[in-house]
Amino acid sequence: VVGDYGDGSQTEADVAALIHSWQPDYVLTVGDNNYPVGAAEDIDAVIGRFFNDYIAPYRGDYGDGAAANQFFPALGNHDWGTTAGEPPVPQPYLDYFSLPDGPGQERYYDMRLGPVHIFTLDSDPHEPDGVAATSPQARWLQDALAASDAPWKLVVLHHAPYSSGLHGSTTYMRWPFGEWGADAVLAGHDHDYERLDVDGLPYFVNGLGGDSRYWFLIPLPGSQARYNKDAGAMLIEATPDQMTFQFITRSGELIDSYTIDSAASNGAPLATQPPTQVKAPRPNPFLRPSQRQVE
Repeated sequence: VVGDYGDGSQTEADVAALIHSWQPDYVLTVGDNNYPVGAAEDIDAVIGRFFNDYIAPYRGDYGDGAAANQFFPALGNHDWGTTAGEPPVPQPYLDYFSLPDGPGQERYYDMRLGPVHIFTLDSDPHEPDGVAATSPQARWLQDALAASDAPWKLVVLHHAPYSSGLHGSTTYMRWPFGEWGADAVLAGHDHDYERLDVDGLPYFVNGLGGDSRYWFLIPLPGSQARYNKDAGAMLIEATPDQMTFQFITRSGELIDSYTIDSAASNGAPLATQPPTQVKAPRPNPFLRPSQRQVE
């Protein structure tokens, strides 16, 4: 899972190389895929250049794409910077990706990925179906969560409902996710990493994918892990009985690890693992040969 990444920088290239080194089944984003204004002329250079092998159908200039789509983004505020139509929608984003259709017309959607059912929301205030807890989008989410029989249900969005970072909490997105059946909430917007516990539900802020890093303000109640020293991404591993969330820096340092177990008190967390060093990523394929270190 990567967030606030799409600026075409060397930092984004490093994080993309880290993600590729994991050889994940899927790549999720928590928004801000295309800086600075979500323009059509920028989107392939900041997304396809690094992730085309996970995107299908891929019609860009950087590779052959994937046989089936394995890239599932969320809309961020920067992706809403270029719109068209009435009501306005983020047309370059919608043209570039082929995402599950439904009431959200690809702006918000759900997808079953093995034991995990993801529910990707559009948390931007411009969303035509609304962002209040009583909006059509929220009613769709409540019904979809209730209908899912997946072992794990993840809500993915851009604006963090709870955050100790510079932007702070987006209170209008404090929907009753736990009451509706979610097991965790993944967000971005603040360019840092944070894990919070709110009424027993884990909330993650994961915005260190490439763009400039932010500082923290006063920690919120329930804030259990905070990091902003370097870029990175989250690795999620799931079986029907257990799901583990890790934040790993682009140099391969494990910053935070959190596991929930479906057999333990309705998804109670297991002990958080102490920070350790994990296997370093393979050489960055996005560097020119002259930039690569030889060891």
